[in-house]
Amino acid sequence: MSRIWTGTDCGKTHHHCLVLNAEGDVLLSRRVANDEPELLRLLGDVLELAGESPVTWALDMTGGEPALLIALLVSHGQELVYIPGIAVNRATDSYRGAGKTDARDARVIADQARMRRDLEPIRPSDEATIELRLLTDRRIDLVADRTRTINRLRSLLTSMFPALERAIDLGGTTGPLTLLSGYQTPAAIRRAGTRRLTTWLANRKVRNPEALAAKAVEAADRQHTAVAGERAIAKMVHALAQEVSALNEKINATDKLIEGRFREHELAEVILSIPGVGPTLGAEFLAGIGGSMDAFPTADR
Repeated sequence: MSRIWTGTDCGKTHHHCLVLNAEGDVLLSRRVANDEPELLRLLGDVLELAGESPVTWALDMTGGEPALLIALLVSHGQELVYIPGIAVNRATDSYRGAGKTDARDARVIADQARMRRDLEPIRPSDEATIELRLLTDRRIDLVADRTRTINRLRSLLTSMFPALERAIDLGGTTGPLTLLSGYQTPAAIRRAGTRRLTTWLANRKVRNPEALAAKAVEAADRQHTAVAGERAIAKMVHALAQEVSALNEKINATDKLIEGRFREHELAEVILSIPGVGPTLGAEFLAGIGGSMDAFPTADR
């Protein structure tokens, strides 16, 4: 039986599917909506073309946009392989024609699958791995949001109160953020004084409030000039400090979810035995390998 190869250029709302036979002839080329009835109709047409011949489906993505297509193909016992987008882009230069189109990319994907024998099979992920991937991706987004917000906060604080920006570490403990949620300007900190500021911080469960209060008052004593726009900047500093605190809480909550889900995985214990690997990195590792080492039969792979 002669195998046929189906290349799919995956998209958000539509995929383009192109089918080749063993000689490289195009048997079908179609743009299909990312919708179950359309995808099932495509599957039926491809299987009808194949007859008794086996079919290999090649995709340039392993999840996200083509998740529904992958689920349908797996449920119908189809063979799936993955060709990375960068490999498709490099191979495209060796094919005739100019310009990038979905149909052209689908043909390259199908033809590469027809010629190559080193492509990775796409295996369905288990629920635990999917959940870990979602959680770790969410954590990456939250950390990126926090970094951007902290950088903006530092920039604003430097424009208004540079001595305080130098004195406190906004990316470390939560104490400086708590301080900025109540006091932003040199004048406000001087009016509060070290004793009152220490009490205020201690009531909000800030660790080592005496040292932080002393740093803030010392910085305030170094600046007695109010910059233009101080009131507006102070309001923004207050808002950004609260935003960073909220992001910290979301990251901590996500970390707890990641750790709990990770420790339930059968590979968690052996992964944690690797020096330097904790629950978060271990969860990212599991999400990256699809929850199983089956796709890596050799050390080189």
